[in-house]
Amino acid sequence: MDDREARELVARVEALLEEVEGLEPATQLVQSLVDLYGESLRRIVAGGLPRELAEDELIGHLLLLHGLHPVPVGVRVREALAEVSPYLESHGGGVELIGVDDGVVRLRLEGSCNGCPSSAVTLKLAIEDAIHKHAPDVERVEADSPPAAPAGGLLQLEISDSVRAWSAAGGIADLPAEAPVVRAIDGEALVFVRLGKAAYAYRPECAACGGALADGSVNGAFLTCGGCGSRFDVRHAGRCPDAPEQHLEPVPLLVDAGGSIKVALGATA
Repeated sequence: MDDREARELVARVEALLEEVEGLEPATQLVQSLVDLYGESLRRIVAGGLPRELAEDELIGHLLLLHGLHPVPVGVRVREALAEVSPYLESHGGGVELIGVDDGVVRLRLEGSCNGCPSSAVTLKLAIEDAIHKHAPDVERVEADSPPAAPAGGLLQLEISDSVRAWSAAGGIADLPAEAPVVRAIDGEALVFVRLGKAAYAYRPECAACGGALADGSVNGAFLTCGGCGSRFDVRHAGRCPDAPEQHLEPVPLLVDAGGSIKVALGATA
């Protein structure tokens, strides 16, 4: 069972629990089973639990259900933000954790995204998914002054168990260093670029001539079109330094701890 199937299983269980809520015999049965499994799990982890087991999404959810997760929520949120930071940095920004209190995470989005084609919706999607995976016990995220909101405003991210709009896109280890690669993800072509330990995804057409970026090259942080020679800054949302009105269309991308890549094809950009 992969992580997506595990999430769907958790969602089905929670939906069934909601259906039986209020039905006294069923509620008592469910509570008795939860208590039984909780006490059994407590005895199992009493002698210590390897960190890698707690990091498993399904096992971590079970530990949280019984209040037995060994890693504090603040630590897990920081790990989530570290995972998503390369994508935020590609839009000229960053994120700082202000604090976690009563299930609410407060963040501050930093830097400037002026001229960036990505909207607050794409940032929301990336941050929400990363935090949900590492800390499903978080109820809400409040981000101060996001790029697409008025100064001093709040971007509220509601954490839910709905099906995520992410698609698997292979592994980062399979991407050659500093060379464009086109992959078909759920029938849609994307161009991927790996710079060091970070990966970036864009729609595969050159913003200047419409040519195929797969025929281009990567020099430093710039993806150069093989047809017209236009350069695009891979780390900063595909901006063209020579023609500011031109930019590539970025696609939200996350790399998990195991090096697996996933992209959000349907995100607004």
